[in-house]
Amino acid sequence: MFDDDQAKRPKAHEVGMPIDTMSVEELNERIALLRSEIARLEQAIGARQKTRSEADSLFKF
Repeated sequence: MFDDDQAKRPKAHEVGMPIDTMSVEELNERIALLRSEIARLEQAIGARQKTRSEADSLFKF
């Protein structure tokens, strides 16, 4: 009914989670997942910095 690998394998990466039982393929998938998350976070930082800069320039006299 259920695949044992899917039951044991978490869907998301957690910082500090055990990686010693993961295959090279799984580790590469985690790296890709983390890289895309880093890119998403960097975009959010850029958007916030832009908003902050625009607000600062608006309120300067």
